[in-house]
Amino acid sequence: MLEIVFSDGKIGPKAVKIIGVSENAKLTSEALTAEELKLVKKAVAQAGFYGKKGSFVEVFGSSGKIIVAGLGEKPDALALQNLGGALVKKLFKDCVACYYVEEIKGCKLSLEEIAHNIAFGLMIGSYRFDKYFTKKKQEEYPSLEQVIFKVRNPADVSDNFKDFAALSNAVRYARDLCNEPSNYLTPEVFADDIKRLEYLDLDVEILGQKELEEKEFNMLLSVAQGSSKEPRVAIIKWHGNPDFDGWDCGLVGKGVTFDSGGISIKPANGMWDMKGDMTGAAVVVSSLKALALQKAPLNVIGIVGLVENMPSGTATRPGDIVSSMSGQTVEILNTDAEGRLVLGDCLWYVQENFGVSRLIDVATLTGATMRALGSEYAGIFSNDDKMADALIKAGEQTGEKLWRLPMNDAYNKMIDSDIADMKNIGGANAGGSTAACFLGRFVKKDCAWSHLDIAGVDKEEKGTPLCPKGATAFGVRVLNKYLRTL
Repeated sequence: MLEIVFSDGKIGPKAVKIIGVSENAKLTSEALTAEELKLVKKAVAQAGFYGKKGSFVEVFGSSGKIIVAGLGEKPDALALQNLGGALVKKLFKDCVACYYVEEIKGCKLSLEEIAHNIAFGLMIGSYRFDKYFTKKKQEEYPSLEQVIFKVRNPADVSDNFKDFAALSNAVRYARDLCNEPSNYLTPEVFADDIKRLEYLDLDVEILGQKELEEKEFNMLLSVAQGSSKEPRVAIIKWHGNPDFDGWDCGLVGKGVTFDSGGISIKPANGMWDMKGDMTGAAVVVSSLKALALQKAPLNVIGIVGLVENMPSGTATRPGDIVSSMSGQTVEILNTDAEGRLVLGDCLWYVQENFGVSRLIDVATLTGATMRALGSEYAGIFSNDDKMADALIKAGEQTGEKLWRLPMNDAYNKMIDSDIADMKNIGGANAGGSTAACFLGRFVKKDCAWSHLDIAGVDKEEKGTPLCPKGATAFGVRVLNKYLRTL
């Protein structure tokens, strides 16, 4: 993995020099000699470069390679993170590079914050999932090994970067989980990998088939019963504040390691993406990992339901009725609306057994939310305005944007069943809202709750500076920002 170093010492002559310039700012830098500055100014003039965000000029001189990066008019933390990610491609074949941290016109961030955000962008932007390539040529892999940040107080800057490094680790971990194929990442394997995180002082409990039956995870079990792979539920606890007996927040994640749709089987085209229907669980687990690595002074509990939804002679049938852990009965009209069944039991369990009064669930839940918001926003549904506003603000700060969608009595009525307490689908319209209302029936009145529907933002189709094609780990950054403000 790419190494980030903060230094005030002499930089080797083979290191690529990088300087940042805001829009229409005068081009000056202590990093460049008079000869280099003259060369750079000439190249900038020839290229028509004026510091526009995302623009670059590369200069090759006797002293080596120099990259001038455009930062835009008023660069903020997100702009600097995106610069870090964009630099990954520019430095693909360079072993060592050095970014000279200097004041940026129009930027309100300190020199330390500038260094941290660019470095964070480099770390998550350099992520690759190359595990299953066997014939990829060596030259197709990046050779960038190290980026040095030239700063004045490297020891302090390095120490204060630990939280960013921890968050980067968690984002990369979530992407690894989501990119794994379902024949490797079964519910059992996923649970075993979560158990491994106890080395970080996380307390992990794994519930197997027998325990799930005893504890009446009946809705979750109904999803899993068509598969030869037994389900698991993982309960992960981070006790970062030993002086507090309760929980600051509970996190719940949907972990359907493969979703065929069950008897209500999905179309073949695109079904391969259903290996990512466990993204909510990956985000929850990785969020707990981030808190542990950061030694965050919080108490947070996570619970993830890990199942495989398959059609077989033992699978749940459309029309079946299941009695949930809460005692409410559910008529299952569509076995492809399975995530809400998994989440419902998990939501109830964490409230009943741990007294959680603040809950957030994360799931790739509905195509309806994806069609409404595309890949720009995740949907947020909530019974608490203050919590929703705080999460939306955290999303704006991290670039993981949330858009609040409605829940009301009319949508809730749409999931009333003729022969049971509720049905698991509400009809052709407002699918995101009716799914949220379904979950809301498993949230107690005194519990502040938000549901994040990340369908549509869980996967990157083209690649961005901060994420290559594939899993995005959307949710890890926004949850970390929100939780660290509690």
